[in-house]
Amino acid sequence: MPTTYLLAGGGTAGHVNPLLAVADGLRERDTEASVFVLGTREGLESRLVPERGYELLIVDKVPFPRRPDLAAARFPAAWRRAVAQVRAHIRTHRVDIVVGFGGYASAPAYVAARREGIPVVVHEANARPGLANILGARGAAAVGVTFPGTPLRGGEVVGMPLRREITALDRASVRAEAAGFFGLDPARPVLLVFGGSLGAVRLNDALAGSWRDIVGAGWQILHAVGTRNDALPSPDAAYVVVPYLDRMDLALGLADLVVSRAGAATVSELMALGLPAVYVPYAVGNGEQARNAAAAVAAGAARLIPDAAFTPDRVRSDILPLLSGGEALAAMRAAAARLAPDARAGTANVIAQIDRVAARPRR
Repeated sequence: MPTTYLLAGGGTAGHVNPLLAVADGLRERDTEASVFVLGTREGLESRLVPERGYELLIVDKVPFPRRPDLAAARFPAAWRRAVAQVRAHIRTHRVDIVVGFGGYASAPAYVAARREGIPVVVHEANARPGLANILGARGAAAVGVTFPGTPLRGGEVVGMPLRREITALDRASVRAEAAGFFGLDPARPVLLVFGGSLGAVRLNDALAGSWRDIVGAGWQILHAVGTRNDALPSPDAAYVVVPYLDRMDLALGLADLVVSRAGAATVSELMALGLPAVYVPYAVGNGEQARNAAAAVAAGAARLIPDAAFTPDRVRSDILPLLSGGEALAAMRAAAARLAPDARAGTANVIAQIDRVAARPRR
């Protein structure tokens, strides 16, 4: 009998992209398998999952209450309803195994699977786990984490499942195409700067005060300032400013050094491509971005500059010396290349976990 998988997660690209990478891997190796995705109407999955050709099963978005208010009073009934929705999906589609990636859809999926006697596999993208996966790991048959040291019960380091556009990217072969796409010179090195889809004001301000020094060092800059920020006309042929990188694969194919935030997917993709980086972790949150970058920094493949310290002067003192063509950047590049093979194995490692769990006798 073909196996039926229910992959739960969503809300942000950090949850949806690894989910879709695993879904694609399952479908490619077994065309007879049935792969369904559980998500909410509000999350990014409502668009990305159908676009990729998977059926999206809907569960209500039920945030865990943070304070004793009206939402907290309504939570128990809403939670029971969400769990019942997932149990109905499991029964209707005869699901054999649930794989959760965190986010609003995962928490009720974990509870529903346990009540239906269905095994659960949990994958945590960030070095500091979210609440849904902390709860799910307690009864999971297997738990995979992206980064060493992630404090999640039973966690096995499996890496990040990455989209095919990254794992199949041959940077050398696309460099000329990428340079033409962005209007840059393929013969000159490129500094890629981005702060997520919305951008990062701290990175934008630091580059605004230091880009002339970078260009003066013989480098070009490709800078995504974010969709919520005004993309000013590129001030120089060697400094290309865009609001958003629709072709991130080409941008990564062109980059020789990256300055970015340290989201789990960003760190994992740069490691998989062997790209040296300077990370400026987002200062708001529970500190997970600095933890995400820790392994790459420890290996010598990346450097970290705190958000509050990332100024034009810090760019000149810390980044500009890397652009001189000396040994420092070469050492970072070599260290990043050593990380690449393991970083590319995330999808296969998660699927191997799923297979081990699926092969166990059901209770």
